[in-house]
Amino acid sequence: MTAVDPEFSTPVDAASLSRPSSVRDVVGSYIALMKPRIIELLLLTTVPVMFLAQQGVPPLGLVLWTFVGGTLSAGSANALNCVVDADIDQLMRRTQRRPLPRHRVSTRNALVFGLLLGVVSTVWLWVLVNPLSALLALAANVFYVVGYTMILKRRTSQNIVWGGAAGCFPALIGWTAITNELAWAPVVLFMVVFFWTPPHFWALAMRYREDYSAASVPMLPSIASSKVVAKQIVIYAWVMVGTSLLLWPITPTGWFYPVAALALGVAFLVEAHGLKARSQDSEELSVIKPMRLFHWSNAYLALLFVSAAIDPFLR
Repeated sequence: MTAVDPEFSTPVDAASLSRPSSVRDVVGSYIALMKPRIIELLLLTTVPVMFLAQQGVPPLGLVLWTFVGGTLSAGSANALNCVVDADIDQLMRRTQRRPLPRHRVSTRNALVFGLLLGVVSTVWLWVLVNPLSALLALAANVFYVVGYTMILKRRTSQNIVWGGAAGCFPALIGWTAITNELAWAPVVLFMVVFFWTPPHFWALAMRYREDYSAASVPMLPSIASSKVVAKQIVIYAWVMVGTSLLLWPITPTGWFYPVAALALGVAFLVEAHGLKARSQDSEELSVIKPMRLFHWSNAYLALLFVSAAIDPFLR
């Protein structure tokens, strides 16, 4: 990801910080550093693209190697993100129960863990998939940690717009894993995720805008009115839907993908405009209901990419 993070937590009590950990707790803490729920969505934009690139069922061994390598690479980026953001994570209710704020993992160990995952994932993809996919995964990792987390996140309200590009790389990785070269089709899908990320994340950030204000992170919903944010969401939603339809003439696909993309896009636009309408005269979250769009955006992206994977089988 970009960056997608649907976690929510209540404040951490003192007892939970000092409670002894079992082996299971320790393993669970390191897994939590990888943010598995974010990785799930990233892989949903990797594997379907492999089916599209293959125009059928890709070699299952290659799918497995790419799946594992992508998981390790995304886990590395997420763990390093936890290290850099440890100071603000302990200020936000949504992130207070992550391993570092709870002192379940030391900062040093989390840093070593993240770097080790990065090295292993790069070597894994280089040897078992191909060098191009390995380099793309490494680029996504570096951009997310350095570009987004260290440079953009705390400095500009456009942080997630540009930083979210890191979450677009799985579309390229899935394609190159099969073809060992780039093409316009994965670039279109890259751009779909790029334009999808702001509406998706800003809807979540509207729900937790007080958290971002408390941590002095200039996420757009924490510094602008809901009306302004909703307007931006609608603009990005329209561009995203238009971009998704470009895959039809570029690949070209059969009839199934454009029909699915159009239907899913209309549903997304209806929800985005609904959010905009609810934001006109109120700042109350109970009225705006931003999480409706957030949850639908997850379903939209997954269904869109699955539609691209199914299309070759229906021609």
